[in-house]
Amino acid sequence: MPSESVAGRLDDDHFPAYTMGRAAELVGAAPAFLRALGEARLITPTRSEGGHRRYSRHQLRLAVRARELVDQGTPLDAACRIVSLEERLERAERANEELRRREADAVRGHR
Repeated sequence: MPSESVAGRLDDDHFPAYTMGRAAELVGAAPAFLRALGEARLITPTRSEGGHRRYSRHQLRLAVRARELVDQGTPLDAACRIVSLEERLERAERANEELRRREADAVRGHR
């Protein structure tokens, strides 16, 4: 039976669980595409002790989105910039929602 810490990592969106080959297969692209995304700094794979690239589910979602844009004719560098901006917007929206929730909780607490 896996230890609790290992089991927890399996649910972690940022745990580098996928090899280059498996990641490319899941994204539906060649390994060269993932390397290009790394060179464009959209994703930065973790390296195993042997130096092999490892990708997380979060990175694979970014790669899939970039692939969709490239498949629609968007140049790779532009696709990476779009995905990066979408990611930043999503994080900002989550942060804003959390602030709104805290403010609402604080207001309810003062009644």
